[in-house]
Formats: sequence, C-alpha cells, structure tokens
Amino acid sequence: MEIQRKEKRIKRHKRVRGRISGTIQMPRLCVFRSNKHIYAQLIDDENSKTILSANDIELKGKAKEKQSVLASKVGELIAEKAEKKKIKKVLFDRGGYKYHGTIKALAEGARKKGLEF
Repeated sequence: MEIQRKEKRIKRHKRVRGRISGTIQMPRLCVFRSNKHIYAQLIDDENSKTILSANDIELKGKAKEKQSVLASKVGELIAEKAEKKKIKKVLFDRGGYKYHGTIKALAEGARKKGLEF
C-alpha cells in the first residue's frame, strides 16, 4: 500500500513539473517531506543547479516541536537565505503533496519573511 501512495505522489509531482520551471530570476521552491524531516530548495532549472537549500536539521534547539512549527521555521530560513542572494519571487513546487499541514506551514513561513509566490 505504501508503494502505491509514493507512486501516486511522484506521478502528481511529474504533472506539476511539466507546467513549471525555475529560472535564475525566478527559481523554483521545491519541497520534500519525509517522515522525520522537511527540506526546501531553490532550483534554477535552466542550468540544472540548486541555488540554495534549507532543512529542519540546520535548525538548532528543535527539541519536541511540532512538524508544522519546524516547517514554518524552515520556510523562514529559506526566505532569509534567498533575501541575502537578492531573490524575492519564486515558483512554489509542493512536490506532489497536498497544500496542507507542513507544506502549507512552510509556504506561510516563507511568505511571512518576504518571499513572493
């Protein structure tokens, strides 16, 4: 049953990726969620390069916080890193996940710190 869920998510992600593509001026904010951690990357698809990344492992003092709180902090962290590289607009790629829970928290955290999408 778990294989079917993963295959469906990958299929949805491919469908979304067919429509959006990041550039150096407007990179793609790609999100990956595992059972324990959440990761975010800014990707330039024209040059196939990851511009920068953030994850909850980088955050220190994350003891016993909810996943959604950590995801929000990861969103804020990637927005701060993007601001240093003078990136303000991005395309949000939710990675085939529903826009709900941790994915939504990450997006709202990034918006709160100034990323536009």
